[in-house]
Amino acid sequence: MEAVLLVLVLAAAAVGLATGRVEAMGTETLEAARGAVRIALELIGVMALFLGLVEVLKQAGLLGSLARALRPVFRRLFPDVPDGHPALAAMTLNIGANMLGLANAATPFGIKAMEQLDRLNGRKGTATDAMCLFLAINTSSVALLPTGTIGLRVALDSADPVGILFPTWIATSLSTLTAITAALLLARLGPFRRSRPPVVVAPAAGAADETAGTPDVPQAPPWRPGRAAVAAVLVVVLGILAVRWALGAAGDAAGESGALERLSSLVLLAVIVLPLVYGWSRGVRVYEALVEGAREGFQVAVRIIPYLVAILAAVALFRGSGAMELLARGLSPLTDAVGFPAEALPMALVRPLSGSGAMGLMVETMKTHGPDSFIGYLVSTLMGSTETTFYVLAVYGGAVGLRRARHAVPACLAGDLAGVIGATLACHLLLS
Repeated sequence: MEAVLLVLVLAAAAVGLATGRVEAMGTETLEAARGAVRIALELIGVMALFLGLVEVLKQAGLLGSLARALRPVFRRLFPDVPDGHPALAAMTLNIGANMLGLANAATPFGIKAMEQLDRLNGRKGTATDAMCLFLAINTSSVALLPTGTIGLRVALDSADPVGILFPTWIATSLSTLTAITAALLLARLGPFRRSRPPVVVAPAAGAADETAGTPDVPQAPPWRPGRAAVAAVLVVVLGILAVRWALGAAGDAAGESGALERLSSLVLLAVIVLPLVYGWSRGVRVYEALVEGAREGFQVAVRIIPYLVAILAAVALFRGSGAMELLARGLSPLTDAVGFPAEALPMALVRPLSGSGAMGLMVETMKTHGPDSFIGYLVSTLMGSTETTFYVLAVYGGAVGLRRARHAVPACLAGDLAGVIGATLACHLLLS
């Protein structure tokens, strides 16, 4: 991260002094620093809620069960993480929330996963191979329902707001596979292999019970038959009410985009309600567990502020200096040759650096060229299928005090590049 920060700052300083945009650079940098604090403060409530729900699921024993169920997949991807470790369940919840477009829910789960991975880290402050791979998967943005982007297309009067779904699936699949491959291959290179931190807890080969003796994974408490029966009735009643609401809202919402928005809302409601009902049915003191997890969420949100300030200020400095525009103009001959329009290049360059900046560019591009033009589809696909890489690195890395990211940054950027290529190919194949 230090190298990335220095490159951004020094390049911005050189370009800004040459172009005379010094005042704009200072203004944007100070605003970004203030914005970083606002972001962290806004995260406090969301993180407190969702980490409280994670604590309920942990005490109910569901996280351990989930980690065991995913053992075949994660054993190959994360060989340094013991079977049944709570990091596996937290990573699953994070990736699942991202796939469904629940960004607010995904962040607390991702931070929880990083904290659990850091417990296996024998050299604090340096990213382990597992951390690098998890960050690569996260920033490559496995997306099934890009509801936010679809909503913006609806607001801009697109005749086909959900037309980006198939291109998004192609782009996000390519970016995720590339990011995983890059993280696994880079970990084997000499410099990264030599800097690999030692693992504190080695996987227990042939353990009969994967969660036995693993920190923070209590055994599932026995079912309370009376509570379980009441919980089952509650879930059925709520399910019926949810179906009625969805059918009633169908007449008021517009087509497929409205259905996606309703689905996203129902999933978010389920993420909040079902853990509480499940924990109560297993005899968990739900209120106490929720408060315990929420307290941790508050502490984490405050801890990431310095990391957010550093990276977001550097990005604002780079953008405000005009270096972004120069980079876009320099690359435009190459991108035009491969079928990537120059009008979409600023969006592709800003997306890994600034989510709000990329969203503004996407909206402006669609207003200029139309949401249903090829360029409109392309920028929408880029927004829906990629992630704000450096924001994720700052938030998740800051949660565990990472100072040396090792191969996380190149692996994440490889995924970003693959996402741009995938979005371009998919839009040419499906939308031209």
